[in-house]
Parts: sequence; C-alpha cells; structure tokens
Amino acid sequence: MKKIFALAGLSMMMLLTACTTHYQLTDVSRSRILVDRRYDATPDAQATAFLAPYKQKVDEVMSPVVGRVAHDMAAQRPESDLSNLLPDIFVHMAKNYNEQPDFAVYNMGGIRAALSKGDVTYGDVLDVAPFENKICFLTLTGEKVLELFAQIAKRGGEGVSMGVQLVITKDGQLVSARLHGKEIDPQASYRVTTIDYLSQGNDGMTAFKSGTNLVSPQDDQNNARYVIRDYFKEMLQKGQVVDSKVEGRIVIED
Repeated sequence: MKKIFALAGLSMMMLLTACTTHYQLTDVSRSRILVDRRYDATPDAQATAFLAPYKQKVDEVMSPVVGRVAHDMAAQRPESDLSNLLPDIFVHMAKNYNEQPDFAVYNMGGIRAALSKGDVTYGDVLDVAPFENKICFLTLTGEKVLELFAQIAKRGGEGVSMGVQLVITKDGQLVSARLHGKEIDPQASYRVTTIDYLSQGNDGMTAFKSGTNLVSPQDDQNNARYVIRDYFKEMLQKGQVVDSKVEGRIVIED
C-alpha cells in the first residue's frame, strides 16, 4: 500500500512539473489606432448592412428632439452655464416629488458632454448624463451645509443651483457662503436635492453622509437623464428655449 501511495505521489509531482511553464515577459509595446473620417471614405458594405437594423433602432430612441438651448453650453470649474443648469433643473423638477429644496448640487464629474446651440435630442441628454444616478432629497443642518460648501471649495467648484453664493480661494478654501442672500444658520435645517451617488458621500463631498430624511427613489424614471429630459420636454411644450449663464454662484477671490 505504501508503495502505491509513493508511486501516486511521484506521478503527481511529475505531472505538475510537466505542466509548469517558464514564460518570462521580455517586452511590452503599444500602438494607437486613430479612428477618423478616413474610414468613412471607404465604408465596409458588409459591416454597414449588418449594422443597419441596429442603427435604425438606436436612431429611433436617440434622435427625437426633446428641447432647445439658447447657446453652446459646457461644464467647467468653478462655475459654468451647464453646471448651473443641471442643479437648477433638479430644483425645478422637485415639484414632481412634492419636494421644495433649498438648493441643489450636481457634480462636475457627472457631466460628460456639452450641449450645442439649437435642438437637443434625447441622445444629447444621454451623453451629458450617461450614468445610472438617481435624483434624491435629504436634509442637512446648516453646520453640515457649511461643511459641504467647504468641500465644494476644496474641489474648485461643483454645480450648485441658483441662490448659492460661494467665495473661495485659488487653493480651495471657503471664504464665505450665502444662500438666497442670507447667512447660513448652523442650527437650521436645509433641504437639498442631488444625485444618490453624491448622497453617499462620493466625490469628496462626505458632508452628504450626515443627511437625514432621505428620499431616494430607485425606479428607472428617476434617473438623472430622465429628469433632465422631462425638464426639456416641459420647456419645449411651453415654447421656451432653455438658457443658462454664469452669474457668480462660485467666485474665486483675487
């Protein structure tokens, strides 16, 4: 019996040895393939035919016009027209949730494209807000609001709604903060709307983790892109062109 076990063990060792390889990395190389209009000059007929039915379905979803914007809009710190527009949209659309927020915050990192003057399609909205972030509402004490604004200052600015007035330094320090023309009362309570991603304290805005009375609907229709789309559709039905501008919500002190 011992001999059998010994032979079995020897056979296993030989098998493992035989299966062992001794590869070594000797070189790493890379290259970049530039995809530009050159490929449009000679389209592949087979590929075009294969993609045609899928392209039609995608176009049916992405191409419908949902609204119009007055001028080109893009996001940049400390403040920009597009990063002002999105939190303003959240405040406006809060009525659909029976909420009356004091202000809104939308992170710059969540704004992934710009809008061009004229028609806005659902595809454009999806480009701007491609993630599965949902609108949510929570309550912060004034003390935590000041902490949140200090964190926004440290990041060099984020999207904040109309009525927020922050003065920050070039190195990210909060100099002053006002809300709707008033000093922030550390003992008061403030209702805030944002995306659920931020409510969890992400993107350095950990003050949100102290929020109470959280309302965070998780159904698909509460996705940020649908909230934005529905706002544009509402404005389109009213015959209004969406506009937004830089107005001194976040100012860097000289």
